[in-house]
Amino acid sequence: MVHITIENLYSNIEQSISELRKNPARVQQSREVVEGALTKNEAFYGINTGFGILANKRVGADQLKQLQRNLILSHAVGTGDLISKDISRLMLQLKIHALGLGYSGISNETFARLLYFEEHDLIPVIPEKGSVGASGDLAPLSHMSLPLLGFGSFWDEAGSETIPADVVLKKHHLEPIDLQPKDGLSLINGTQLMSSYGAYVLERSLDLLKVADLLGAMSLEALQGSIKPFDERIHKIRPHTGQQTVARNVRNLLAESEILESHRNCGKVQDPYSLRCIPQVHGASRDAIAHSIQTVETEINSVTDNPLVFPNGDIISGGNFHGQPLALVLDYAAIALAELASISERRTYLLLEGHDGLPTLLMEETGINSGFMIPQYTAAALVSENKVLCHPASVDSIPTSLGQEDHVSMGSIGALKLLNVMKNVEQVLAIEMFTAAQALDFRKPLKPGRGVDEAHAYIREHIAHAEEDHFFRDEINRAVELLGDEKLITGLDLN
Repeated sequence: MVHITIENLYSNIEQSISELRKNPARVQQSREVVEGALTKNEAFYGINTGFGILANKRVGADQLKQLQRNLILSHAVGTGDLISKDISRLMLQLKIHALGLGYSGISNETFARLLYFEEHDLIPVIPEKGSVGASGDLAPLSHMSLPLLGFGSFWDEAGSETIPADVVLKKHHLEPIDLQPKDGLSLINGTQLMSSYGAYVLERSLDLLKVADLLGAMSLEALQGSIKPFDERIHKIRPHTGQQTVARNVRNLLAESEILESHRNCGKVQDPYSLRCIPQVHGASRDAIAHSIQTVETEINSVTDNPLVFPNGDIISGGNFHGQPLALVLDYAAIALAELASISERRTYLLLEGHDGLPTLLMEETGINSGFMIPQYTAAALVSENKVLCHPASVDSIPTSLGQEDHVSMGSIGALKLLNVMKNVEQVLAIEMFTAAQALDFRKPLKPGRGVDEAHAYIREHIAHAEEDHFFRDEINRAVELLGDEKLITGLDLN
């Protein structure tokens, strides 16, 4: 099986599912174990028993298919906004990957239908709320599974409208399927909502970390800050990996800077922390994200449903569905990303104060023009919102299933908050981007470091220098798009 990494998330998933289409042997072998167990006069949780607090209730052989069908229908009680098509697709793909590891016992027919959905981009519509992150993401994964039975909806091609599942199935000449014993549990026990949100955000964060270093270097140049705090010797004697990486990135970006040379002997002793401590702050976020990636990568390559089916015939009920490992790092990742925005907003504020020859509010004629005053308000609002969103969801728990499930992770709530934090961070970094670019314009004809100069020129291809007040929202939107544009950081020697 392919080991999925965050760095190569989408290509790894595509490779994994391609291999499963060609050779589902592990799925078939685990299914044979389940079918063998059904011939024995034994109780197997969720296969011939009820669920949760009803685990001690045996179910007759003639009702086992209805048991699995009822499981999906009764657990599809999600609410709230709909998860985006991109993340819903990731949930489906990660569920297929996990089932393909061969410890779930799902039936061949059901697994084949999931592969068909993925191949034809038939992505189920899933509400975002309803999971407590304990027995897996039960409600969201039930909604993901509804179209197998002809219920629920699919996204249209654009991911903007929903289409009833029965309509789509008819178009594809498909009939709803009958879930076999164990199928329902295999589908809805699992951490695919939490892990999909985590993987989606962390994959995006890999570039955001680099862009944050770039923007910090741009602001440093515009504010005529000192390069001395980035001296390699400082970071060798406090050798946190992230801190060393950030310091090296900034040094590379500032190479050949005419601006630095112009004020090398200006007598300034120290810069504010938001400039001087970029390696320490950005670096700590990098290390936290690295730890979060390690945990999420482990999770998306794990088997997290229940009970688990082993090659020797054992079927064992455990707790791999519990979201605690994810819940903690999703909260941690949110805090780490929020700090990138927090320090970014402080640099934006500094750029507006009129330091060292920059015009106040970064426009020559203020009074009639407010200049770049109000984008900083937006950044401040988003940073403060993140402070609320970063209250950890994982410190909470509430009993469910009449006390049978008496400790839950709330990782699903942390997952939803993490995505919102990331979106806010993108907006704040976008505001620093076009603010720092404006400030750098006033340092001409002196050139910034080679890396900063290249990035500044690329930004200017998409966002013009502002001479007077106008609709700044357009600049923010374009800057957010540039954050996700690999050309912005390509060739800049950033790690």
